[in-house]
Amino acid sequence: MANVKVAIRVRPLSKRELDAKAQFIIQINENTTSVTNIKLDGTQEGYGDTRERLKHFVFDYSYWSVDQNSPDYSAQEQIFQDLGTDVLASAFEGYNACVFAYGQTGTGKTYTMMGDTDRLGLIPRISEGLFSRIDDHVGERVTFKTEVSYLEIYNERVRDLLCHPGAKANTYSLKVREHPEKGPYVQDLSRHLVSDYTSLERLIQRGNENRTTAATYIHDLSSRSHAIFTIYFSQAKLEDNLPREVVSKIHLVDLAGSERADPNYHKDRLKEGANINKSLVTLGTVISALAENSLLSASTESFGSIGDDLGSSVGKAGKKMAFIPYRDSVLTWLLKDSLGGNAKTIMIAAISPASICYSETINTLRYARRAKRIVNRPKINEDPNVRLIRELRAEIGRLKKLLQNHDMRSSSMSLNEDRNQVITEMLMRNEEKVEQLTKDWSDKWEETQSIIQETRLGIRRPSSVGVIVESQLPHLIGMDDDMLSTGIVIYHLKDSRLGLRRTCCSPAAVIVDSELPHLIGLADTLLSTGIVMYRLKDGKTIIGTEENEDEPDIVLDGPFMEKEHCVIRNENNTVYLHPINGAACAVNGMDITTPIRLKQGAVILLGKMHMFRFNNPFEAARLRRERSTGSVSIQHISQCNILHQTI
Repeated sequence: MANVKVAIRVRPLSKRELDAKAQFIIQINENTTSVTNIKLDGTQEGYGDTRERLKHFVFDYSYWSVDQNSPDYSAQEQIFQDLGTDVLASAFEGYNACVFAYGQTGTGKTYTMMGDTDRLGLIPRISEGLFSRIDDHVGERVTFKTEVSYLEIYNERVRDLLCHPGAKANTYSLKVREHPEKGPYVQDLSRHLVSDYTSLERLIQRGNENRTTAATYIHDLSSRSHAIFTIYFSQAKLEDNLPREVVSKIHLVDLAGSERADPNYHKDRLKEGANINKSLVTLGTVISALAENSLLSASTESFGSIGDDLGSSVGKAGKKMAFIPYRDSVLTWLLKDSLGGNAKTIMIAAISPASICYSETINTLRYARRAKRIVNRPKINEDPNVRLIRELRAEIGRLKKLLQNHDMRSSSMSLNEDRNQVITEMLMRNEEKVEQLTKDWSDKWEETQSIIQETRLGIRRPSSVGVIVESQLPHLIGMDDDMLSTGIVIYHLKDSRLGLRRTCCSPAAVIVDSELPHLIGLADTLLSTGIVMYRLKDGKTIIGTEENEDEPDIVLDGPFMEKEHCVIRNENNTVYLHPINGAACAVNGMDITTPIRLKQGAVILLGKMHMFRFNNPFEAARLRRERSTGSVSIQHISQCNILHQTI
């Protein structure tokens, strides 16, 4: 069992608080946080007045992040060293872990969890630390697999933040289900296999761009949704020829902030606030009920009683355990395992030191104090087959001892042939089971490792700039239907051997992404079953036929293809196509004879049979940001691609 760890973090005064001439009301002395009620300054407490001028709260960690010049200043690095390293240690041991930031709007929850470019928060630091520790095991006989998902809960609806912006509407209202053994999960939520921190960082950035934010009277860019970034971490190895496989799930949660409703809000802001407050109130109710149950369990155990789990246990003086209303909100339902369940959980309570935020600060600290009483029951998440192998091995050892002891007694006693035969048969069956289970387990992880290697290295390189993605199964090849996507879609695959990225709108589709500007086309032979992704290096990429003695970067043969056909020039991710001597080139159905700038999603025809789509991830990322702010529409993007400007 393990109590929820609680940390308090105090931020500097905001501009709004400074303009209001707010006073400091927070003091921190080691792990004790003191709050002053300045309304009681200079007043005498009357008879029956139970209000305290100074309230004290003790937590596991207290961070003073107000003045960077103060010797007591707690930077992002310190918070990671105290909290993030514990999360990583738990993950490598096979425990589930959860970190969630709670507090009023504008108190620094998102900064603590995500940070900014120069001062990374817990989510990127934990992610980077995970791969750093994986690299420490290079050369050992251990295999790792890392997958991530990123969702937001907005107006009590679940949305996949890693699903591309052109996905169908139903992906913005995913259903929460509950597995009898694994607990709550989100149906059809995309999970992305990652092999390094760079890939994971791109996913974090994409999710953050898609997250819902808006201005409130407290904060100009307030998170209007709860965001849950989850890392699924698996590790497997052989110890003394015995398989060991553990799986951990790390929830990193940035909650939306609580705040009082402003009657001048637009009705959408009021609806958002109502849903945010509803889920936070439910979270508070769950925390309170769990804290009460933990106290009852402690008192019951001290009296030598044994109770059942939540809902039916009886504590001291015959009092029943409180009902835990997990399903009253989507947030608490998804965090069920992290609150009173199978996880090591850390709560970060973010507070303002300003006197004008006294009520919100006190409420946050009271919630945090209750959360500290919650007792979780984390356990190592071991693969059931691996556990069965270990149990069978133990049984084999016991049977061998029985046979050995029986043989030692046989010199003075008559042999019991029937009993000996039964033990021998059981021993043989168990050894066969262990051998088969171990083989199946090893095969599964060899396949997983193969998928990871393919993800890291690409599929097959026919040249220095080309990558061919192949499948041995019948399939359809198509371009991603979102103009801003930089991926290829392969439909009707029956397994995940490519392992690149599944779409959340079609379980039968896999998307292949690239970080660099590139062309996408079919392989240049009818007998090929592959797609070619030509990455465009900085500088010039020359396209021509194999008859060209200078060996072009991309070799294309066929009708109307010239030895020196065209040049694609990449200048700091701004890309131009230069036809050579009137070679047959067309962009978006228009024949071109002079250099032209290529824009995201452009369709290029070289000769009469080589058709490509041009993708520029850098331009696509910029356009996605503009689209999320409403400053550009997809129709405008499409029109811009049709009406190219020549240079």
